[in-house]
Amino acid sequence: MAGRRVFGGINCEGGMLLARRFGVWKERRDGTCFVQKCGLPTNLLPNRSHGFYQSSGKRNTWKSKGSNIVTFAGAGAMGLLGMAGSAYADEAEHGLAAPSYPWANDGWFASYDHAAIRRGHQVYKEVCAACHAMSLIAYRDLIGVAYTELEVKALAAEIEVEDGPNDDGEMFGRPGKPADHLQPPYANEQAARSANGGAYPPDLSLICKARHNGPNYVFALLTGYRDAPAGISVRQGLYYNPYFPGGAIAMPRVINDGGVEFEDGTPATSSQMAKDVTHYLAWAAEPEHDERKLIGAKWICGALLCLYAMGYYKRWKWGPLKSRRIIWDVVN
Repeated sequence: MAGRRVFGGINCEGGMLLARRFGVWKERRDGTCFVQKCGLPTNLLPNRSHGFYQSSGKRNTWKSKGSNIVTFAGAGAMGLLGMAGSAYADEAEHGLAAPSYPWANDGWFASYDHAAIRRGHQVYKEVCAACHAMSLIAYRDLIGVAYTELEVKALAAEIEVEDGPNDDGEMFGRPGKPADHLQPPYANEQAARSANGGAYPPDLSLICKARHNGPNYVFALLTGYRDAPAGISVRQGLYYNPYFPGGAIAMPRVINDGGVEFEDGTPATSSQMAKDVTHYLAWAAEPEHDERKLIGAKWICGALLCLYAMGYYKRWKWGPLKSRRIIWDVVN
């Protein structure tokens, strides 16, 4: 190591190599040039500008800054293009993001719109039940929510349920009862696929929980049918819907103006029907919603009362002790 000067654990030859590699010859640290600390003449080292070395003269500062600006702008543009491409790919794979709508049950103390649940059940019964099942919902679940007990019994009696076996070991049909579940339109999955061109209509009992963004997605899907834009081809038997993953769905548009006639006189527009059936499906996925919020509100009120009682007791118990004055009589 004789004859070599060392600075900061790096000899001057290594420092010159690092300086030539990274272009930090004349960067000042603590007010002193790195090369000068090594005891080398600064005029022997080249300057770097625009990625090449100059043997003498000052650094071309404005060119270097312009090069950096162009580099950063290009990197930013490539990043934006990459983000746009990934967003387009995500949209094509997962579908267009559904907007957020102001549902009646949004909020800490908000509850379901039970009139909308009743209309939504009517839409499901007259439109959706032809293909989709709701096997987790029983007729009695609708009592006190959308119908009275007598109305539910009348609804259940409209269907015929296969029951048995009887004393002879044979199955038989009987009128439905409130304890029966909503009947599926097909006997099994194979029959459902055969009737729908290979597509399987999903069970709608938990559809608002099984899909991201739940009710917003369902409503956007029901109202999102439109003609395919230029450049996008949809094969025969499918329908373009940007909110469905892939953009092509086997279910045609079934929610149309005047599709049902509501008992309460509400205009049966396509958006109204889609809103009501979505509200009904949201209730089906979470029927305990209103009761849970009511219990939570009671607990919050009880906790506030307990907190107030604890604060009052603390002031009553410790107030005299903390405000008293103690005098020590050291003379007597």
